[in-house]
Amino acid sequence: MTAVAPKTVLITAFEPYDRWPTNASWEALVALTRELPTSPRVVTRRYPVDFAKTRGKLLEDLSANYDYSIHLGQAPGSSHIHLEALAINVAGEAGQSPTDFRPLVPDGPTAYRTTLPLAAWAAKIRAANIPVQVSYHAGTYLCNGIYYLAQHIAAEQKLKTQSAFVHLPHSPEQVLHERGDAASLPTSSCVEALRLILSELEQAEAIA
Repeated sequence: MTAVAPKTVLITAFEPYDRWPTNASWEALVALTRELPTSPRVVTRRYPVDFAKTRGKLLEDLSANYDYSIHLGQAPGSSHIHLEALAINVAGEAGQSPTDFRPLVPDGPTAYRTTLPLAAWAAKIRAANIPVQVSYHAGTYLCNGIYYLAQHIAAEQKLKTQSAFVHLPHSPEQVLHERGDAASLPTSSCVEALRLILSELEQAEAIA
């Protein structure tokens, strides 16, 4: 009987940006790597908060033709994990007027929608008492950008890679000194949600 190769998953997160010395996505990814499952096989990357550099690194990484790519980013002001369904062909910089936004890919599709079962993932995560929702707008900045580009690269290069984007709230440590109320979610809860997603991918492997 021929052995089935384990599924492969690329998980990316972003470096700190703006006024935050840490990034919730990278904090969660580092914590996740302290005890990774044996299957699926996970590869992790930290990306710069820069459109051009991220595009280049993503092209290089996706050339490995992973089964899945899960991209993480932080969502200031949110108390829920957001599983993003759509990525749009818009590249907006922080502080830029919407009238100055440009397409990520000239003549590219208006949007991509993930083929992964976000509603099922959300139900599993919610059953673990972790606040989560499926979202239909990943913004217009780099979180949306990496999500769109991951799906566009896969489509253009005919890769098997299926992508998802997960927005994570700030950790309590990040908002400790914020003025006024600031939403957050413990990193441990974000890590548990990511483990549940990986478990779902592993089960999909067993069914395939």
